Amino acid sequence: MSFGTEEPPRNDRRRHDAPPASAATVTVAEPASAPAAEPGPGRSWQAVRSLLVRLHFFAGIFVAPFLIVAALTGLAYTFTPQLDQLVYGDQLRVEQVGEAPRPLSEQIAAARAAHPEGSLASVVTPPGPEDTTRVVLSLPELGDKQRTVFVDPYTAEVQGDLTTWFGSTPLTTWLDDLHRNLHLGETGRLYSEVAASWLWVIVAGGLVLWLGRSRGQRAKSARGVLLPDRSARGVRRTRSWHAATGVWLALGLLFLSATGLTWSHYAGDRFGQLLDAVKGRAPALDTTLPGAQPPAEEEGGEHAGHGAAEESAATDPADFDASLAAARDAGLGGTVEVTPPADSSGAWVVAQGDNVWPVHYDQVAVDAEKGEITSHSRWADYPLLSKLSKLGVQGHMGVLFGIVNQIVLAAIALGLTAVTIWGYRMWWQRRPTRDDRKAALGTAPARGAWRRLPLPVIVLGIPAVAALGWALPVLGVTLAAFLVLDVVTGLVRRVRAT
Repeated sequence: MSFGTEEPPRNDRRRHDAPPASAATVTVAEPASAPAAEPGPGRSWQAVRSLLVRLHFFAGIFVAPFLIVAALTGLAYTFTPQLDQLVYGDQLRVEQVGEAPRPLSEQIAAARAAHPEGSLASVVTPPGPEDTTRVVLSLPELGDKQRTVFVDPYTAEVQGDLTTWFGSTPLTTWLDDLHRNLHLGETGRLYSEVAASWLWVIVAGGLVLWLGRSRGQRAKSARGVLLPDRSARGVRRTRSWHAATGVWLALGLLFLSATGLTWSHYAGDRFGQLLDAVKGRAPALDTTLPGAQPPAEEEGGEHAGHGAAEESAATDPADFDASLAAARDAGLGGTVEVTPPADSSGAWVVAQGDNVWPVHYDQVAVDAEKGEITSHSRWADYPLLSKLSKLGVQGHMGVLFGIVNQIVLAAIALGLTAVTIWGYRMWWQRRPTRDDRKAALGTAPARGAWRRLPLPVIVLGIPAVAALGWALPVLGVTLAAFLVLDVVTGLVRRVRAT
């Protein structure tokens, strides 16, 4: 997001050294440097560019701080697998790899002997031979978190326990909350949704403005678009690095914006409605045993489910082994989570959780007493949108392609931070320095470009913006707030001028 000033087209050869415009994010026009011949009031396609420049300028100024916070917190989260191993290595890894793992029933017995509290929620088998088994316990006092007991699968010895959140360690959970909501709860989620909602607008707008520069400023080769001009000085040098870096980052930033929006609060709800409308949800696994009747729902509202937790606590640990064996026979390899049924009418669920490409997300429902599969949900049967959404989230979190994924995300986060800083620097470098009109920062682009927009742009643009505002509510609300503020500011200036 560039806050510099874009030089308008000139025929004056004395200004041949005018700096080129910014790349992935745009530079903006400075009214004071405009040519003497002002454009007439007639409608022109150039007005589209002028309007985009002004929108991009203010979006960059106000959204850039959110983007920097998102980039830096995301950078920290990217390396949580390594941080977890560093901080919790004693719990996560075995001291020595053995020949064969003990039955799950023995490992569960050891975990329950050390931690008899709560109810048995699930067991997660080790992802690799050097990893521990996770026995997950539900405790009412932990709310939506769990107590996970880590057991050596070769010796059935307990290596420790942690309070986890959907399998995440305390450190990963803390960094996830920091990136997602700054530890401010639902209100804090607005910051990340503002960043994700505007990021694609800033990037796409910047690319359009950079590639559509005026004739005298267009790069004559791909090198002029993709590489910085190392011979430039001052604001031109800053803009050159800002531009080239922005172009290289554009695709990654658009990916992070799109995937971040899919599980944001308001835009995520809209995406969920889209999945429902096109039947794009993942297929649900039928967990009811054949011929079984679900028990009547108890009275008592939210407290009615406590009986199921007590029943799960009394589950025979040997049924974990039976369910796991049936799932393995059905082809579910790798790490899996084995979950007991909530009541006597339900089947056991064994679900793969391999998030590294090629991913494995098959699930089976198992009748543990008979050792039979009653239902099977296959990753191959997921609708395309559901697959893209799930894979996109794993890529956004730096998991999908392992260490390569982490390195790419780290580069994007550092690059976005640098591009943003360069944008602010250009804004400062383009400030007026003459004694009679000194200013701390560069001048904003002129208002009123919308009055000169071609009618087709207005006719098509208004419903398009309205649709975007509905699909991305935070974008719509913040854009409306900007327009109101812009109108009020213009009125105040007119009053003062009279």
